[in-house]
Amino acid sequence: MSKIVFYPIGVIHSPFNEPIGTPIQPTAGIGVEGKVELYGEYVEGLKDLDGFSHVILLYHCHLTRGYNLLVQPYMDKHKRGMFATRIPSRPNPIGLSIVRLIGIDGNILHIQDMDIINGTPLLDIKPYVPEFDSRGGCRIGWLSTKVKDIPTAKSDGRLK
Repeated sequence: MSKIVFYPIGVIHSPFNEPIGTPIQPTAGIGVEGKVELYGEYVEGLKDLDGFSHVILLYHCHLTRGYNLLVQPYMDKHKRGMFATRIPSRPNPIGLSIVRLIGIDGNILHIQDMDIINGTPLLDIKPYVPEFDSRGGCRIGWLSTKVKDIPTAKSDGRLK
């Protein structure tokens, strides 16, 4: 397989400056505000995005180093297969967050429900469409007894 290269299209700004204290999912960061700064050459691509209430952000988890195939998730005491978790340390450290789009001001997207570290390189933006992206009858494996225990963040970014 040949090498795949991605280049950032912008940068994500949030109140979280390090992994410790950053919500582990967007639903744990409800109300936490941030900004997405899109680089100038991509601004025209924002046309019509303001009609969507939520967007999917794809980004490079730039602070991760290395990975293990078996990991102990934050919310569990058992080792799990890396692909059965959302841990950012992966062979390709790509993050995905669905965030609320509050507004667009030029090249700046104002967003809420943050779980992303400040300075994270943005790879792509996609509109979130529940009819396309939601599925009924889903199983969530070992997380089924854990999701209620996700710690949430205050609007200033500190965990409650």
